[in-house]
Amino acid sequence: MKANTPFQEEAINAIRFLSADAVQRANSGHAGQPMGSAAIAYTLFTKHLKFNPANPKWADRDRFILSAGHGSMLLYSLFYLSGYEEMTMEQLKQFRRPNSLTPGHPEYGHTAGVETTTGPLGQGLAAAVGMAIAEAHLAATYNKVENKIVDHYTYVIAGDGDLMEGITSEASSLAGHLSLGKLICFYDDNRVTIDGGTDITFTEDRAKRYEAYGWQVLHVEDGNNVDEIDQAIIKAKADPRPTLIVCRTVLGYGYPTWGGLSEAHSGIPTDEELAGAKKALGYPVEPKFYVSDAVLAHYREALTRGEEAEGQWKKQFEVYAQAEPELASQFKRVMAGELPKDWKNVFPVFAPDAKGLATRTASHKIINALAGVLPGLVGGSADLSGSNSTKIENTALFQKESYEGRNIAYGVREHAMGAINNGLNQHGGLISFAATFLIFSDYLRPALRLSALSDTGSIWVFSHDSFCLGQDGPTHQPIEHLSSLRAMPNLVTLRPADANETVTAWKIAIERRHAPTVLALTRQAVPTFDRQKFADAVNTEKGAYVMADMGPAPVELVLMATGSEVELIVKAAEILAEEGVGVRVISMPSWELFEAQPQAYQDEVMLPEIKARLAVEAATSLGWHKWVGPEGKMITLDRFGASAPNDFLFKEFGFTVENVLAKSRELLACL
Repeated sequence: MKANTPFQEEAINAIRFLSADAVQRANSGHAGQPMGSAAIAYTLFTKHLKFNPANPKWADRDRFILSAGHGSMLLYSLFYLSGYEEMTMEQLKQFRRPNSLTPGHPEYGHTAGVETTTGPLGQGLAAAVGMAIAEAHLAATYNKVENKIVDHYTYVIAGDGDLMEGITSEASSLAGHLSLGKLICFYDDNRVTIDGGTDITFTEDRAKRYEAYGWQVLHVEDGNNVDEIDQAIIKAKADPRPTLIVCRTVLGYGYPTWGGLSEAHSGIPTDEELAGAKKALGYPVEPKFYVSDAVLAHYREALTRGEEAEGQWKKQFEVYAQAEPELASQFKRVMAGELPKDWKNVFPVFAPDAKGLATRTASHKIINALAGVLPGLVGGSADLSGSNSTKIENTALFQKESYEGRNIAYGVREHAMGAINNGLNQHGGLISFAATFLIFSDYLRPALRLSALSDTGSIWVFSHDSFCLGQDGPTHQPIEHLSSLRAMPNLVTLRPADANETVTAWKIAIERRHAPTVLALTRQAVPTFDRQKFADAVNTEKGAYVMADMGPAPVELVLMATGSEVELIVKAAEILAEEGVGVRVISMPSWELFEAQPQAYQDEVMLPEIKARLAVEAATSLGWHKWVGPEGKMITLDRFGASAPNDFLFKEFGFTVENVLAKSRELLACL
């Protein structure tokens, strides 16, 4: 391969030293990764990446994900050099400082051009699999042989830490199975981690591992050689498989004493170390943040290329719209994240039924009603689609032979499923849900947390929401999970009491395009309440509402519950009302939505002056103290479950009408 030209070396060094100068100025950060992988980024951004810095959200842009998010200055330097309007030199100088566009790790929605939040290692590569799935699905749905309006790649830079994390094994295995040929990952193989060389922890043959996953694996022996990197990208694009390009790099390339050592990972370079690197690579030591006019003009050619590429695509789309007006209109709407005007009209209305049905079953009916009017609705389950009731009927599985399919089979890969779900939603054009048992939400919690942090409208469908799994035992019975999810900022958790509350829960989830939603659904049947007798389930939107006041006025006792336990308090209230007790029954499907209501509404529902208050939920008591007050009581479960038939467990744990009555009478007697 031919050597880099002096000008290419200068352009690559501009990335290195913008990054290192910013880290030194902030006295915080990770300059080693940008210095080591700068040539990879340069080659991609100047020779291959299809993007328009003037319009970072152009629908058919290539996606670039820095999975090694600790090296965020690589990304910010590229954004500045390429001409992203908001990424000024001043922003580079404000790296890791308050209110800047250059936070310590890239944050989706905060900085233009950042495609997904990265930093927790492995999340970026796994989310990129979701974006590649989205591209493949949208292409299969909208492209015509003579006109491909969806045709872009997803590129990733990942490091040793990314490949060590189990999530990337899960995601890469699935990507290989699905033959996602437009997914190209550069493996920044610098063989260094924080604690030392990878020889102390990470010695398997990563290339053979990826070959076994079904990936094409290419090798770049010199990760600083532009021509070698360029040829590898060309080969990657020509193969129908996803590609891992193993690039041998040097962490902190150029550092005179730190180069290739763990100190380069997050060490803050001294003046001597940084000056030594600049001298070694022939770059001006001063001024800091130096970029020559010629180099800047070279990078800013991306603006012209981007304008031309997007302009060409727009002309292509105009031709497409003339030939396929309905599809074109639909494509524009889904990519804009707009919902059709009549989408709420398709929801089923569930008739009163004492026997009822499981809320997971109601959810299945709702999903399929929505699928008819929301072409972008896709989803999948971690090998539990039947148990979660999440299958979209009348469509295929998403497989390499059927990318048009809307059901994604994740296999037993919850963690990767979570990140892929985020990638699907962040790509644009799709509304994606992911499903498993509530107990296994622990397996995907890091990805769920990132959806909340990133203002991403991922939908999480968690069935089997209590100990009512009977003989499966405590390993499968969620106890602490609801309180744990409620503790997460920007996440709304909904535990509907019946089929019609489930309808409203799905409405909320679909409308929350900029924040995630959890639906906690029952395995067992619950009654469908008579909404002529009880308040309309649409009140679920307020998080909590008065289902009914029973018995004589005034109210003496407040009963509150979520999900399947609402049935218990309704039956107990009916008995107490016959005994002459004034009882308020509150369904409380979402604490977060209720807490967002005005205080006047909260007081109107809760009647804080009433001290006799009882909460019932088949989960831990954590958090309920706020709602029952110091003199109230709770029927909750502050222990793990047990393996036994449901009827036995109901009695054993006190989730019976008789126990609700007993606790209620105790409260009334004391107060």
